[in-house]
Amino acid sequence: MEAKGTLDARVLAPYLETEVAGFSGLQSIEKFSSGQSNPTYLITARSGRYVLRAKPPGQLLKSAHQVDREYRVMTSLRATGVPVPDMLHLSPEDSPIGRMFYVMGFVEGRIFWNPALPEISDNAGRAALYAAMNATLAALHDVDVKAAGLADFGRPGSYFERQFARWSGQYRASETVTIDDMDRLVAWLEEHLPADDGQVSLVHGDYRLDNLIFSPDRPEIAAVLDWELSTLGHPYADLAYQCMQWRLPHDLGFLGLGGLGGLDRTALGIPSEQDYVAAYCARRGLAGIDGWNAFLAFSFFRLAAICQGVYKRALDGNASNPERGIRHGQLVPVLSGLAVSLIDEGD
Repeated sequence: MEAKGTLDARVLAPYLETEVAGFSGLQSIEKFSSGQSNPTYLITARSGRYVLRAKPPGQLLKSAHQVDREYRVMTSLRATGVPVPDMLHLSPEDSPIGRMFYVMGFVEGRIFWNPALPEISDNAGRAALYAAMNATLAALHDVDVKAAGLADFGRPGSYFERQFARWSGQYRASETVTIDDMDRLVAWLEEHLPADDGQVSLVHGDYRLDNLIFSPDRPEIAAVLDWELSTLGHPYADLAYQCMQWRLPHDLGFLGLGGLGGLDRTALGIPSEQDYVAAYCARRGLAGIDGWNAFLAFSFFRLAAICQGVYKRALDGNASNPERGIRHGQLVPVLSGLAVSLIDEGD
């Protein structure tokens, strides 16, 4: 049995050499500190660098941590315009580490954690990175799911209704204290969920800056990561989820979820939320999006429910990064409070 947060190289090495084409000479296993759901490791070997992503140990919520879905969707997307790593192997549940995992190729590039992009020295550079994010999201939503072999990757229609049922149930299952704003938000969404307008696309489910690897020297996205929450759904869910970044306070960075709120975006060369949405609509040939605040409120609710689940796993000792997991508990009232402000603001 592996020790908490570690993998036994003596057991894993012969398995990888047998199951991963070309793999040889395992040298080191290093756990990435980021990520709260599925623990992820950098595997260094004589044959190159790889990434192993596994289910967490312990008792898991139903339908959570489906690394096999991640593996399937990224395998299917290799033939599309959406950049993803090479998928190399998916293990069964009774793997050498005692749980399902997959191995993918390591993608060289840059990951940015601060949406203000302080690492970029000029406004044009920051604007180009935001344009790349926008273009890749639009390309994702234009993927022909039938041609990609993903027509059965989720149930079409009633996306927000199904997602609300899932995440409200998971929130209640992991609830630790009563949060008034969260209760008010749940009650409001029961009456004001975005209507099903017939749009169906592949959605990422967690499309945000730090789940993207940018090319080392160009304003292009080299890979989109963390597809655990992907499914067939409504494209505006992804767009609104990313646009929460414009409203999240920048000083939440210490909790790992700082946004652009409180910053002078114009001075940084970063598009406004309105301009970002308009650019997405232009790329997809859309006239605009009605009822935008309802999409945003739903996104804040969903993220709050996810954070509550991470917090509960940390309390139970099953979080990938326990210290950061505990801090996620502080985000739930912040996120639900921002959503309640949207409710009060209206469209």
